[in-house]
Amino acid sequence: MSLSKPNARPDRPWFSSGPTAKPLGWSPEALSTALIGRTSRAEPVNARFREALALTREVLEIPADYRLAFVPGSDTGAFEAALWNLLGPRPIEVIAFEAFGNIWAEDVTDQLGLKARVRRAAFGGFPDVSGVDPEADIVFTWNGTTSGVRVPNVDFIPEERGGLTFCDATSAAFAMPLDWDRLDATTFSFQKALGGEAGLGVLVLSPRAVQRLEAGRQRPIPKAHRLTTADGRLDEAIFEGIVTNTSSFLTLEDWVWALNWCRQAGGLREMIARTNRNAAALGAWVQASRWAAYLPDDPAVRSTTSICLKITEPRVAGLSEAERHAFVREMTALLEAEGAAFDVGSHRAAPAGLRIWCGPTVETTDVEALGSWLDWAFHTALEARLSRTGQSV
Repeated sequence: MSLSKPNARPDRPWFSSGPTAKPLGWSPEALSTALIGRTSRAEPVNARFREALALTREVLEIPADYRLAFVPGSDTGAFEAALWNLLGPRPIEVIAFEAFGNIWAEDVTDQLGLKARVRRAAFGGFPDVSGVDPEADIVFTWNGTTSGVRVPNVDFIPEERGGLTFCDATSAAFAMPLDWDRLDATTFSFQKALGGEAGLGVLVLSPRAVQRLEAGRQRPIPKAHRLTTADGRLDEAIFEGIVTNTSSFLTLEDWVWALNWCRQAGGLREMIARTNRNAAALGAWVQASRWAAYLPDDPAVRSTTSICLKITEPRVAGLSEAERHAFVREMTALLEAEGAAFDVGSHRAAPAGLRIWCGPTVETTDVEALGSWLDWAFHTALEARLSRTGQSV
């Protein structure tokens, strides 16, 4: 049975999981104060980087004795800087339950050549983390951007531990509470957190991580990711806003604008509340849907930012994986042609389905308007498929 196109479209149809939607009220004019044409060593530029680090600490409520730095290469660059600089002297446990967790496991074992216990789960699941070695370094993503799964809690990380924790928090920061006392090397990037432009990552180090850094370099480190000086001390300049290579000042200005928007909107508590409202709005539609369900079956591990859905309708669910991906591409093409939703297909490494960003820069009214468009796109794509294959609707 055909469905008519809904009357109301989302005002802001940007539901991509990275880069994510800009906050309401953003315009290119926000970048007009960028210090373009200046050297990255100019004092006004350094002051702006310091301001951005201070604002990041304030908004995320990061402890005063933790150190922050900008690292090139977005979250990937920041996380790999942490792995390459810090891993080595202790046993390693990697908790992998989505695409990037698997990449970090590969980095540790194949690129760094280190032995590690890798605890894996398929997309939609969360690994068994019972009995994690308190003396080991623990590598994990807080929220699986590609799987819609998040850490249910950090009880598996001992408060009294010998090892360090390495947390990729890129799609959790600013949207979920982070337990800083359990985190030692934490990273995130602009295009996830608050809808910022790409290119820069943030690295947050606990005092214990700094102590590890200064205990001795584990291996040769490329200049762009080197965090210590020639004499083995923490490179204070990097942690005072001087970047290791020339970075985009437009990205920097975009980040400062987004942080100030966050402060004015109510700070971290409001960012988390906005995310939860968005996730609840989408959840109400999922609960009523006859053809879609959450990819994670366990409610305790479901993400509130990068929400991943599977298609349960038998005539689609029974197709091959390649055919399901093709079906989703047809759905998303319909949505984009109508200007109703952009970039809501699942990650290329994930099972075929939908992935809808519900972070704090998305408006709840747009999430509410999205559901009927998803229904329309699904039924339109299904009718087209059935017609092509000679099946009755």
